[in-house]
Amino acid sequence: MRNKPRSLTREEKEDVFRIAARSLPARYSKEIEAGMTDEELISALEQVLGIFGGSAGPDCLSVTYKGSGLKIWGGWHTVNHVTEAPLFQGKQTLAMARLLYNIQDPANKQMGLF
Repeated sequence: MRNKPRSLTREEKEDVFRIAARSLPARYSKEIEAGMTDEELISALEQVLGIFGGSAGPDCLSVTYKGSGLKIWGGWHTVNHVTEAPLFQGKQTLAMARLLYNIQDPANKQMGLF
């Protein structure tokens, strides 16, 4: 009998994102440090996610991703990107990249509070 998909914790979702975008910090370290506009970050994420990819294995998260639409799927079951909604898509993917990798937006003129 097939295992029923279970909801992922916040930490597991962050792990899924890190697996999908694992080359972002290395390939774009200087840009990340300097800050990236939304357009620059979209381009970088499209490059690291590529046309279509994924990873899976025993006792590992199943991760599927594609640059078009900045979509990332994940779960403890075999992910079906056709029938399942992505965990991250579009602006959600940008927001998670900014949060996890502390990527500032130089176009945002809001002053930091701390």
